[in-house]
Amino acid sequence: MPGDSLNSLSPFHPVIIEGAGGRDTRDPVDVARGLADRLVAHWKERSIARPPLLITQGDPVEPRGIAAITPLVAERLEIPRGLVCLDESIAPYHARDADRHGVVAEFRYPQFEAVLEAARPGGVDALQAAVDEAIDIKNRRRQAQDKPPLKDYFRDFAMLQEVTKAACRQLCGEITVAHTDNTVHEFSVTSFYTIGLALGWIDREDMVLGY
Repeated sequence: MPGDSLNSLSPFHPVIIEGAGGRDTRDPVDVARGLADRLVAHWKERSIARPPLLITQGDPVEPRGIAAITPLVAERLEIPRGLVCLDESIAPYHARDADRHGVVAEFRYPQFEAVLEAARPGGVDALQAAVDEAIDIKNRRRQAQDKPPLKDYFRDFAMLQEVTKAACRQLCGEITVAHTDNTVHEFSVTSFYTIGLALGWIDREDMVLGY
């Protein structure tokens, strides 16, 4: 169901979980249990009025990491899932391999880019410039540590992450962003979350720390 109407998102409170992939060796069941409990506490404190919709960003089925944790959180909270994927022209495998279990609405990245441009003309370019600057800084740090530069795909997935959150918050007027771990690796895609905060697309109070 690629390219569902954005109207299908508006009745929900979007929830986006960020975290490491396969290098997270913790038991995903334990992580999901702790994170689900923290989400419930967060929502009680904030008194969200809409039903939650957990939106994933094209993760395939995996035994560990974020791809394993998010469906377990949705199952534990008994909430539906949404899905956003990159276009095939950017990553041909992304939509093809995405886990669609429990997904009730599916979107594509350009739809969310259009939301940002409508809300703040030039907003996507500003995000892109900030992502590029962050990548440059990270690569200089990596060079100092005798590490190779970040792979090219970091740019695409950092943009997907930040555009998705910003667009969901614009469309619904609210959002919850949760991290699976209190420690965010400086060279991870998750680490780009600071960009959305710095540009005002996401508020600190929208966020839930990890398990």
